[in-house]
Amino acid sequence: MNVLISGASIGGPVLAYWLREHGFEVTVVERAPAPRRGGQAIDIRGAALEVAERMGILEQARAMKTDMRGMSMVDGDGNELMRTTEETISGGRLDSPDIEIMRDDLTALVIAASGSGVEYLYGDSIAALHQNGQGVQVTFESGVRRRFDYVVGADGLHSNVRGLVFGEESRFIHHLGMYVAIYSADNFLDLDRWQVWHREGDAGFGLYTATGNASIRVNIGFGGEDVAYDYRDIEQQKRLIEERCSGLGWETPRLLKALWAADDFYFDAMAQIRMERWSEGRVTLVGDAGYCASPLSGQGTSLAMVGAYVLAQELSRDPHGAFDRYEARMRPFAELNQALALENPGQGAAPENVQRAANGIALD
Repeated sequence: MNVLISGASIGGPVLAYWLREHGFEVTVVERAPAPRRGGQAIDIRGAALEVAERMGILEQARAMKTDMRGMSMVDGDGNELMRTTEETISGGRLDSPDIEIMRDDLTALVIAASGSGVEYLYGDSIAALHQNGQGVQVTFESGVRRRFDYVVGADGLHSNVRGLVFGEESRFIHHLGMYVAIYSADNFLDLDRWQVWHREGDAGFGLYTATGNASIRVNIGFGGEDVAYDYRDIEQQKRLIEERCSGLGWETPRLLKALWAADDFYFDAMAQIRMERWSEGRVTLVGDAGYCASPLSGQGTSLAMVGAYVLAQELSRDPHGAFDRYEARMRPFAELNQALALENPGQGAAPENVQRAANGIALD
């Protein structure tokens, strides 16, 4: 059997790995021309640690962890208001078994793990899907047409596959009243595995070092309901950040200057995807495409990794009814993790609740 996966971030390559292990032929299509650079620090927690271990990448991931030493909060003049070496906003407690790793580092790791037996098609996307009892006829934007037994959307919050099969995004997206941009900048503060956070009103930013301390990742954003923007118009998004965050103090002018030079800029709403069903015929969704919990949960990466593992496992057991069994196993886990983002908006979920949610599924 052959499977087409849309999306080559985290969930897509993890699914590709497990499907290949189970004997499937796998193709991954990715709109970007190459693996995407940049992104925030993300976490591998709970059941996802077990998935990483079974993939044989756990120790590699540990070696690539951010290894943060702590964080500070500062006022508009850069004066330190507090500091701690026990936890960080991005990763939680530093003594936990979780692995905090940069998104692009983990992407490179899981793509490499998926092996040469997986076909990656960069710079293309799905234009149309037509399915029947025998398979799915796929037309790519490049004009190529191919047939697959199954198609999986692992293509994020604004999933192309979800739109083609299930309809308008507005039916499923639930905004959480926050917007954030993430991009790289020079480490002009000479931070050493350290985070600095600043907030004024409903806007703020956080800075933390990326691998090797050569650069920092800027997380800057603001609160607001239903802000209109085109999620593919980078220049418009940069203007929006500049307009809404220019009133912040301390190093804001330098951060906004770096914003316009950044070539790995990402911007989006903090939002969740809630659907009554993730599958239709021979098409299903995994990770953010089907059950985005938002970065506020701290569980997006783990949900994608676990969802990919469970889906591959059910397809390998018996494709007939596999999507139903996948949903039955994953839905309680997804809903538990989505609840984390709603628990205490802007402040983060209680550590014990994060760990309970992270371990809220049994892997066979």
